[in-house]
Amino acid sequence: MSKMATDHNAVNLSQGFPDFPVSADLIDLVYEGMQKGMNQYAPMPGLLSLREAISHKIEHIYSTETNPDSEITITAGGTQALFAAITALVHEGDEVIMFDPAYDSYDPTIKLNKGIPIHLELKAPLFGINWQEVENSITPKTKLIIINSPYNPTGAVLGKSDLEKLEQIITKHNLYVISDEVYEHIIFEDKPHESILKYPAIYKRGIAIFSFGKTFHATGWKTGYMVAPEEITKELRKMHQFNVFCTNTPVQYGIAKFMDNEENYLPLPQFYQERRDTFAQLLSTSRFEAHNCYGTYFQLFSYDKISNKSDTEMAEWMTKKHGIATIPTSVFYENGAHVNYLRMCFAKSNETLEKAAEILCKI
Repeated sequence: MSKMATDHNAVNLSQGFPDFPVSADLIDLVYEGMQKGMNQYAPMPGLLSLREAISHKIEHIYSTETNPDSEITITAGGTQALFAAITALVHEGDEVIMFDPAYDSYDPTIKLNKGIPIHLELKAPLFGINWQEVENSITPKTKLIIINSPYNPTGAVLGKSDLEKLEQIITKHNLYVISDEVYEHIIFEDKPHESILKYPAIYKRGIAIFSFGKTFHATGWKTGYMVAPEEITKELRKMHQFNVFCTNTPVQYGIAKFMDNEENYLPLPQFYQERRDTFAQLLSTSRFEAHNCYGTYFQLFSYDKISNKSDTEMAEWMTKKHGIATIPTSVFYENGAHVNYLRMCFAKSNETLEKAAEILCKI
């Protein structure tokens, strides 16, 4: 869709990247790292200063102590962390429960490791997990459950009761959990982020995955991290070491320094909620209907009042005819479910949102 947007000079609300600048202070800190000679390989697990900053943040936000030396690993973004985590856990014939619509790296990575993805479909408009269906789907081959909250592409958020039910299920069946939490700081309506790091029984068999690209508006830096108990981290690092070995050293240095000030990430919920609300208000006179969005920087919009085209046809038509690029939701489903939703990214400047809304309101 981004290529199509470029080809047709369309406003791009498809791919999830901000079009506003990275903090000048953070860029200066990365440059400071370069000037200080931080330009060679970092330690395989990541710079200790960054792992210590992450450990401090986890303790402050989630009241959980983590060992920066043995439980935190810096990765080349969230997707590489997901690859390492799935590869470390999944062996031939293992079944992995995941939920559609889903981020598109889960399924192919499971299959690459000769695992069997078990797709459970979340139903619009709430897109909540049916935990009884999860229980019914477990077999002797089930190894792992993958969750994502805040949830891309739906904007849904898992609550305390969800994590408690997950805890019961994995304890009963001795399963592992990968928790994709890359949007941890982009959560709205004063909802708390229910990280698995807050639930010792889950964390004991869990891997939590995060992304600095999402938090600091720097998706092109491809820097994230994974947190897991020591015995799991040992396996994760085997995958990480022979996949990328280590990640960008001056970026790690700069982020570690930048994290000293909590105001560089704690205000993110308000920052993005204002953009969500601005965009929804700009579209209030359109025929698109906003779906509830409690997290991420994506929102689903129904086009039921406009067309009966499939969402892929609708997205292509809007890009080519109207100059506005979105993502059809069906591509996040194994079966290509047609749900009449388009995903739009509101991590954009007000100028971009206003330009996009002007087009959308005419459709």
